[in-house]
Amino acid sequence: MADVSSWLRGQRKYELVELAQSAGLKDYEHLKKIDLEIVLDQYLRENEVTLSKHSVFNPFYTRHRSGASPTKRDSGAMTSGVVAVELETKPVRSRTRRATKAAEEVEVAQTDDSSPEPNENRYPTAVATRTPRQSLSLSNAIPLPPSPAVVADVIDQSTAELRSRMGDVWEDVGLRERAESLRDYLSSVVSIETAILAIEANGLRSEVLPLRYAFTMPPVSGLTSSAMAVHLPDLFVVLTSSFWSPVILWSITSLFAPLLFGYFFNLTLRARQAHSGQQTHQPTHRVDPLTFNITKALISYLVYSQRFRLGLFVDETIDRTQAAIPGGLHGLLIGAAIGGLTSLYEAILKK
Repeated sequence: MADVSSWLRGQRKYELVELAQSAGLKDYEHLKKIDLEIVLDQYLRENEVTLSKHSVFNPFYTRHRSGASPTKRDSGAMTSGVVAVELETKPVRSRTRRATKAAEEVEVAQTDDSSPEPNENRYPTAVATRTPRQSLSLSNAIPLPPSPAVVADVIDQSTAELRSRMGDVWEDVGLRERAESLRDYLSSVVSIETAILAIEANGLRSEVLPLRYAFTMPPVSGLTSSAMAVHLPDLFVVLTSSFWSPVILWSITSLFAPLLFGYFFNLTLRARQAHSGQQTHQPTHRVDPLTFNITKALISYLVYSQRFRLGLFVDETIDRTQAAIPGGLHGLLIGAAIGGLTSLYEAILKK
């Protein structure tokens, strides 16, 4: 594991699979991430002549060529060891010589009082002679790295191991697969139409099923510092006509009538027969999304703008429903336009 390039350890498993495919490696599907790193590293080293021409492997061969050889490292270690031995032996001899010299100076100072040696001349000499020994002992006590390149390599290895562990945790939890499945589900015309209808239904709900005060929640120690009023939907409104009239009107204009026309006037059925060249009864969509949105826009304009009552509703119900939907009539037309453009874009992509 220590011989594997730090650049390969910094890659995720799916990136290693892509590198293996680009390199032409075989029988790697059953390998785990660590085994794939070892096999791919050995394969890249053996095929350096052919694979170094590919730009995707430049980081691997750049680091591989910039590393120091073991012979130079061993010779450097031996040289540093010899220097350390010499530095350790030299201070012992100088210490003996200094002790002898210091004793002689003390004797001369005691016997010859007429010409004493100034203190300021001795102290700088003592400081100058003791400073190298102290610095050498300090350098021997603190382990220093051989070169900045080694420090950078250690940092790269630690970062790669951290990224690898985080990637493994991400794959074990399965968040990536769930995010991919959610994106696949939302990337369709049906999901966009469902979102538009949900926005309209939520606006209508606030009008026909308002929230009423139910009770007051007392303050809870550690959670809330004051009492909180709780509001719940007034379900008794469901028993009145003021609830069902706007709901039925919106359901007819925005859901059931467009679904009916989109089912019978399904242009995707004819388009699929022409594309396949044979008779088929399986359209791309059970309900044509383009016909659905065109029908929704026309009925919304007739009902909410031209007061076409369908023989069932009064102006008050029409006004309540239009005011409850976000944006009113313009919001309905904009939602239909978004759905129609999305259906056209999907049809163009499938060509």
